[in-house]
Amino acid sequence: MSGITHDLAALADIPRLTEWLDAHIPELGKGALRTELLHGGTSNVVLTLDRGGPQMVLRRPPAVPPPGAERGVMREARVLSALNPTDVPHPICYGVCEDREVIGMPFYVMEKVEGWAGNLRDEQIHNEPPFDKAPYEYGLAYAIVGGLIKLANVDYKAIGLETFGKANNFLERQVDRWAGQLASYPEKYPGYEKRHLEGYDEVEAWLRANARPTRDIGIIHGDIATTNVLFRHGPPARLAAMIDWELSTIGDPMLDMGWLCGGLRDERFPDMTSAHGLIDVTNAPTKQALGQYYCAGTGRDMADFDYFCILAGFKVGCIIEYKVAAAAAGHLPTEVGEFFRRSVDGGFKRNAEFIRRIS
Repeated sequence: MSGITHDLAALADIPRLTEWLDAHIPELGKGALRTELLHGGTSNVVLTLDRGGPQMVLRRPPAVPPPGAERGVMREARVLSALNPTDVPHPICYGVCEDREVIGMPFYVMEKVEGWAGNLRDEQIHNEPPFDKAPYEYGLAYAIVGGLIKLANVDYKAIGLETFGKANNFLERQVDRWAGQLASYPEKYPGYEKRHLEGYDEVEAWLRANARPTRDIGIIHGDIATTNVLFRHGPPARLAAMIDWELSTIGDPMLDMGWLCGGLRDERFPDMTSAHGLIDVTNAPTKQALGQYYCAGTGRDMADFDYFCILAGFKVGCIIEYKVAAAAAGHLPTEVGEFFRRSVDGGFKRNAEFIRRIS
């Protein structure tokens, strides 16, 4: 969908990279270095590294990085390195390089985890068989929540992440944070004009009127979905690793549950469907079932669960509107912008309707 192309030679200077790997990651082997493009996007690219030993992957910004891409890659490296001694399913980080002289950008090297992820194509998320149908698909969400439980239970200070995010007043700052980012797009993306988002004002007003104080602090993945995790091949559903930690921070980890569950079926309102239509929610648990499972594993309760689902929906809408803006500015294909326009519009309208029903 992205239409992005990358020059492999421009992403990895083989002689320089080989010298660095020799010095810092001997576990990779000593053979001739072979690299391939595993994934390429607008914010980062992933290359496979093969020297005859265990395969690993290198993650770096693209040759022409967007603002903040280098910082995002280094933040990913920091959180993955900190998680290495924990039981949180994640790729092991083997080494980090901040020296731009090696391959032109900072990068890190991590484990190549075997598994599969949800694949977004034709505006729908497709799962690997047999997880594309009941009953196997049902277990995927529970497997993800199992990983989120382990993440929420990590003592972030004990693993050196006390300064990874601003914990104080985390929830109290969220609406201003994401509303401010949304308001910044017309200036950042010439050609994009602020547009009316049906339901946005209602959602923002509800969040401000129902603000919750920050009480629980932990590590947040920030972008948890079947497309950003790896599952083991074959049933039953088993989580191999959570990947793509670009939006990770320190705050209330139940926000991850709101992000994961916001578009799922609500037991009180069975007629409300997913806002974006990316998944067939009939083969997924209800958000209440997943929330109760999460609370049982973390010692939380369901009292504020609706709030976290609405806040997460507000956050994701404000963030992905940048795709609409980038397309308007000519940085992304028009069809990409239209896809995300529909997703943003549907999300705010659905959350506004949800608020009317629970009020």
